[in-house]
Amino acid sequence: MTRADRAQLAMMLEVCAFPKPGNVDRCHDYAETRLEHFLASTILSRKALERAEQCEGGIGDIILDAVGRTNVHSGGNTHFGAFILLIPLLCGGDIPGACRIISETTVEDAILFYRAFGKTRVRVLKDDELDVNDPRATDELRERRMTLYDVMLYSAKHDMVAREWINGFALTRRGADLLKSHHGGCGAVVGTFMDLLSTEPDTFIIKKHGRDVAWEVMRKAREVREGIRDIARFDQELIDKGINPGSIADIIIASLYIALGEGWQWDY
Repeated sequence: MTRADRAQLAMMLEVCAFPKPGNVDRCHDYAETRLEHFLASTILSRKALERAEQCEGGIGDIILDAVGRTNVHSGGNTHFGAFILLIPLLCGGDIPGACRIISETTVEDAILFYRAFGKTRVRVLKDDELDVNDPRATDELRERRMTLYDVMLYSAKHDMVAREWINGFALTRRGADLLKSHHGGCGAVVGTFMDLLSTEPDTFIIKKHGRDVAWEVMRKAREVREGIRDIARFDQELIDKGINPGSIADIIIASLYIALGEGWQWDY
């Protein structure tokens, strides 16, 4: 199995696992984003993932390529956060290699990343001085000579996907180890998702609903893990309120990619 194979498999396994409270899965769609949109993104990303495996171009350019290939349907952004994690992992081969690749990113990578970001509908903080929607942002990147690593360092305080670039993929590593501690298949993905959701405030929820809601979701997820709250009812509650832990889903995809490369079996 090639690295690109593993990346596609990881993307497919994450979205098909159920129930993952609040997120699209084989049993739940959102009004504008459906399971099919995620599966289409998994298929359409292949060429960009192969480029990443061969390190054909800079990280920023490959992320832009992946977004351009996959944001061609009405479902909006599906895997932008996942690409931020998967592409350096594919290029570097493993977590240490990815960290080396990240440390070598350039200002041009940052500019191309911002161009990719602008093609998505990813939520950003209103008071962000480097607002991706501001046409002057790329000029600011050049003036400050900010590499893509610098952009992630700047964003890490309020974005857990960016934080993975800074902390050596700590949650990705933890998720891979959790997957390997569970039996394979859907149950392992759901178990790992709930483990992370019960201990980490999801920053996508924070940006959309506020910090208090994220901490409340984390508390209720912990109650599910302790057997005092029903996971199906928790799932429906989040779906009804439009609360989706999208950042943790991205980290689960990266964790699946690592676990698959370390021999974890998904099909038992």
